[in-house]
Amino acid sequence: MEAIDKVSVHGGHSGQFCNHATDSLEDIVLSYIDKGFTWVGITEHAPPINDDLRYADEAEDGLTAAVLVERFGRYMEECRRLQQKYSAQIQLYAALEIETYSGYEEFVPFLIERFAPDYIVGSVHFVNDINFDYSEMMYDRAADSAGGIDELYLEYFDLQYEMIRRLKPEVVGHFDLIRIFDSGYRERLKKPQVVARMRRNLELIKELDLILDFNLRALLKGASEPYICESILKMVLEYEIKIVPGDDSHSMAAVGNFFDLGVAILKSHGFRTEWARPI
Repeated sequence: MEAIDKVSVHGGHSGQFCNHATDSLEDIVLSYIDKGFTWVGITEHAPPINDDLRYADEAEDGLTAAVLVERFGRYMEECRRLQQKYSAQIQLYAALEIETYSGYEEFVPFLIERFAPDYIVGSVHFVNDINFDYSEMMYDRAADSAGGIDELYLEYFDLQYEMIRRLKPEVVGHFDLIRIFDSGYRERLKKPQVVARMRRNLELIKELDLILDFNLRALLKGASEPYICESILKMVLEYEIKIVPGDDSHSMAAVGNFFDLGVAILKSHGFRTEWARPI
């Protein structure tokens, strides 16, 4: 049997530092250790740039942007403590999952300078400053703001391209998250304008030698395939882009979710399983 290291390039959200997660960060790290992971990127969400761009759950809990920046600082301190405490058992990276709302071009470099994460995950959860993956209602709002679902896809991939070009994140998170509430995504991903933008983005990812997050959380939430889906995986293989599993865990129970299935999918498409590290 081939020995395949258990890793996650994008994961470790905890209820301690994320309103839509549960459990303490240390308990989540212990779950990774118990499940035999070799290395894990703990990739908490960036704090918002202002109160208007908070996640809905943060706003509901009355957390201001200033409070969330302070909480992120405590997250980084805890990550560093856990890195040292468990260094003999697991390699932990203290990372940052960024956002792409208005002003991110200046705000993300500020966060990087202030908190010095080991690496960043470049994700897109906002289009036209609407958090489209929070709910189907928010997704519909984002589509309306773009002029339709086709246009939403185009804006998403354009925003992703600019983010990658500007910030050069070591890891690109859930490349095709924009399909989250689109039951017709398989056909939409075949449309020439969408394909052209995906190829453009993948070419830039290849040029910059970045890692793609093979995000398995979609399966936990009932989707039929991970981010990245099969049709895009074929392009990723064509470009010989590095791809690494990410459990995107938000609880102890979700640690390592669907890792074996994710590996089987990647192997069935011809990907190697000697995982690239982000640093």
